[in-house]
Amino acid sequence: MDSPLTIHYYDDEKQDISESRLVTPEIAEKEEAEIEITLRPQTLGDFVGQQHIKDPLSISIQAAKQRNEPIEHVLLYGNPGLGKTTLAHIIAREMGNNIKVTSGPALERVGDLAAILTNLQTGDVLFIDEIHRLNKTIEEVLYSAMEDYALDIIIGKGPAARTLRMPLEKFTLIGATTKLNLLSSPLRDRFGHVFHLNYYEHGDIEHIINRNAKILEVEIDAGAALMIAERSRRTPRVANRLLKRVRDYAEVKHNGIISKDISDSALSMLNIDKHGLDEIDRKILSHIIDAFDGGPVGLNTLAAAVAEEMETIETIYEPYLLQMGMIERTPRGRKATKKAYEHLGKKWTEQTLL
Repeated sequence: MDSPLTIHYYDDEKQDISESRLVTPEIAEKEEAEIEITLRPQTLGDFVGQQHIKDPLSISIQAAKQRNEPIEHVLLYGNPGLGKTTLAHIIAREMGNNIKVTSGPALERVGDLAAILTNLQTGDVLFIDEIHRLNKTIEEVLYSAMEDYALDIIIGKGPAARTLRMPLEKFTLIGATTKLNLLSSPLRDRFGHVFHLNYYEHGDIEHIINRNAKILEVEIDAGAALMIAERSRRTPRVANRLLKRVRDYAEVKHNGIISKDISDSALSMLNIDKHGLDEIDRKILSHIIDAFDGGPVGLNTLAAAVAEEMETIETIYEPYLLQMGMIERTPRGRKATKKAYEHLGKKWTEQTLL
């Protein structure tokens, strides 16, 4: 039997991120993933923000421990980099059980899932990232595993086929997804807890930066922490990445202490402006304004103009631009807002958006 809090990874292949953007909320490389684990909070008390999740989750964990049973299955959804994986590890740690980690694309055959489920001990946590990418056959096997703690296996083919039910230990499934709408209703309904992770407030991001600066053993002043927080797209993963880049700049160009001026110089060198927009974000806005008179412009046309995939614009760039009020979606396409014009220093008139 594994020792408590053992972490098993069933998918060593990380998703290939073609983007080299500093402000992408995805994990860009293996080294970054290892550093992120070091900075990851270990308890609910250390986890900053998301109070609407922490309060009910804390009660559920305490109640489950008092009854000496696993916590109900948990579904976490929200944009990348907000802490879904971190929360999964915290739940396992708070429950005092092992966590076994895999992802939807890594489970290609029913046998892959069966091998993991049959090796779970009582109370173990199975974390499936990108659970919306499970294929239909594997998803259907999960139904009985989640509901009845049993694995239904079909032996043979045709008229001679029979079903074998294999009992499983009681476990907790934690699923994470960035696209709740792609999750089927039967699977979604089997989760006892469904939590949405929101973007963080600047004060919470600032708290995270100060905490992680101590872990990285770097000195940072209040003005610098606030500046990095304001340019972190309200996402902890982006904040951690910017903190490390500014730290590198401070160590090479100065005495290693991160001040507000040093942060401003470093972030300017990295082409990240005061709203956290980078060159690609500004390129998208500029094309809408200059090439298409502020819009509306169809997503397909915009993707061709900026030489990006439609899905990349829709899932990576657009959510933050929408959140910042820089663009708006209309039935005819995307339009730049007055705020986008002002941010890029371009002239805006009432006629612009007619």
